[in-house]
Parts: sequence; C-alpha cells; structure tokens
Amino acid sequence: MGSLRIAFMGTPDFSCTVLKALLQSDHEIVCVYSQPPRKAGRGKSLRPTPVHQLAEERNIEVRTPTSLKSEEVQAEFAALNLDVAIVVAYGLLLPKAVLDAPKFGCFNLHASLLPRWRGAAPIQRAIMAGDTETGVGIMQMAEGLDTGDVLAEARLPITMETTAGSLHDELADVGAELMVQTIGKLGSDNVKACVQPEAGVTYAKKIDKAEAAIDWQRSASELSCHIRGLSPFPGAYFEKDGTRVKILNAEICEEQGEPGVLLDDFLCVACGEGALKLTKLQRAGKSPMDTKTFLNGYPLTKGERLL
Repeated sequence: MGSLRIAFMGTPDFSCTVLKALLQSDHEIVCVYSQPPRKAGRGKSLRPTPVHQLAEERNIEVRTPTSLKSEEVQAEFAALNLDVAIVVAYGLLLPKAVLDAPKFGCFNLHASLLPRWRGAAPIQRAIMAGDTETGVGIMQMAEGLDTGDVLAEARLPITMETTAGSLHDELADVGAELMVQTIGKLGSDNVKACVQPEAGVTYAKKIDKAEAAIDWQRSASELSCHIRGLSPFPGAYFEKDGTRVKILNAEICEEQGEPGVLLDDFLCVACGEGALKLTKLQRAGKSPMDTKTFLNGYPLTKGERLL
C-alpha cells in the first residue's frame, strides 16, 4: 500500500501519540478533526485540544464541528476524498455517511481487548476490575458502540505496579505503532477482519468523581486496584479533618485492624481485609509526595482514622 490520504480524528494526549506516528510515516494527513476549544485555566480562556495544537504546529487544517450530523459537515468530509479516517479518542459519534465516505472506511484505535471494556474509560476500568491483561485493538468502525470487526491487536500485562497513567502511555506507544503497521497493509491479504465474539462483552462507563472516595471496608487488594486505576486522575482519596488527600500509589500489607485506622506512624492503614501502606499522596494545591515528605507537612499517627 502506497501513501494514503488520511483524516485524523482525535482530542486528548493519547491521540497525539498516534498522530505523531502517522506524521512520521509516508502517509498524508490532509485534515484533522478535534473537539472544539473549551474554557480552561484561571482566566477561563478558550484552549484548543492537544490534537488541535499539534496539528496547527504542523500546519495541518483543523476542523472542530460540535457534531457530524449536518449534511454540510458530512459533505465537507466527503470532499476530502479520503482513503481512510483514523479515529482515536475523538469524542463525537460518526454517522453512517461519515463512516462510509473514505475508500477503506474509518478505523478506531481502542485501548482494550474487545469486546471487553467497550466505551469511554477502558484503561481505568481494566485496572480497577483487577484484570491482569489488556491491550489495544484496531477496529473497523460500525454504527454501534465499539462493535466493529477487529483487524489487529497487541497485548500488555497489568501488574501490581501498573497505574492508569503508566498504562495510558504504554498503550498509546504500542497503539501508534500498531496503527501505522495496520493501515500500511490495507487492501492486501495481510489484514483480516475478525468479528467480535458475543461472549465477554463489558462496558467501561465514564469515571464518576463520586467513585474516587475510598471505602476502607473493601479489601486491600481491591483498593490497590481502585487506587491504581484512578491514578493520577481523578485520584482515589480519603478525608481527614476536612482535608481531602489523594492516594496515587500504595502497597499491600498483611497487617490487620479496624478498617480506616492507621496501624503505625508511617501511613499503613487497615482495610476490610489486609492493609495498605500509602506510598504516594497529594493534598489539594500540592505536588505529589512520598510518605516521608507528606508526613513532614501533614503528620498522621497510629490510631487516627481516615474517612
């Protein structure tokens, strides 16, 4: 397959990794679609998305429609005369007219092993559920939610050290390489689309901030997954004397005690089963800290209760 005419459709940093890989390939990115700029920062000024910023730096046309449903937007998309559209965490639904416009169709990079964890938050949900493996897949997009045929897949382990942040970066790098390899084979017998099995479908619903509160009645192993799955954002947290503290990492301990109570002076806290030693924490307005640094500025001692 020679050089392809591509429209790239994406929004966050995860998408940028893939866009950069495509820009280093022999293919032509003729247009980039991204979410519209949104108000951010203290001044609430409009801020373009990471993908938008990257595309402008590379002098690529950027389009930011609020929807792809209008005939005018669809006609503008069709007029690009694309071979393929690459979609990575874009955030808008693609109507059938858009899906059918490129010669080879639209391909999505999804950060899970489909059909497990279809939907918005597959990276976080895989860790929070205690999965020991995840990956990325290249999917031929269809009208359903992440229901299309899978063309290629790469797998990665989830270990006790894996956080949502670290897995995000790993999957982005692996996925970018996989996407370039896969679209380079389009039109050949080297790409075979596999229908997703009906068994094993799960949905990765968007993370609700209310989920981030720590329930110390849960086991240490469950809370370890919960903490790592929400690290660094939004961050699982406890409260003490009106202060909210995020836990960004913790280690499982064998000690036992009353859930939520500190078992020593070094942030070992009892859970419903086992205990957790809190190793990386962050108070509001502060940078992440290790245990010693945190305790120097916010001492907590044996016997105190965390809410």
